[in-house]
Amino acid sequence: MPEISRFLGIIIAMYYNDHSPPHFHAKYGGFEIKVDLQSGEIIDGTFPTRAKKLVMEWYNLHRDELEEDWRLAKDRKPLNRIEPLE
Repeated sequence: MPEISRFLGIIIAMYYNDHSPPHFHAKYGGFEIKVDLQSGEIIDGTFPTRAKKLVMEWYNLHRDELEEDWRLAKDRKPLNRIEPLE
């Protein structure tokens, strides 16, 4: 699992062989969600409310970087780290 960011106990990752639509994975404890890059909607999984709000705040700050990492993943190139939420 290529980790691209980590903050407040939340791990953000993208997989090289993942399917469309473009998305990223967020993990927190035993929870995991997949977030659509275009809409920001959760397309699978559940998360505690507070952690979900933090992920959405981070997503809104880094949409362009996430889209670039998706392109890199599809080309099987190393992913860029993205600044954590502070």
